[in-house]
Amino acid sequence: MPAASSHVRANALPTVTGALRALEALLLGAGQRTARRNAWTSVLEDRRRARDRVEAQHVLEAAATRAPSAT
Repeated sequence: MPAASSHVRANALPTVTGALRALEALLLGAGQRTARRNAWTSVLEDRRRARDRVEAQHVLEAAATRAPSAT
């Protein structure tokens, strides 16, 4: 019978994301986690809208500087 110390277990190491989520679960209640995630989703949505505004501004500026064609 082999000794217990010679038994090797193949457990995957936790990912950084998994470790952070486990730490978050320990430190925050479910309501706080939900509020934090909702806030982060809002930040990402605000960034997306800001990129869209910049792109629209560039399109409008390009259209305004184009010389009108004669009809």
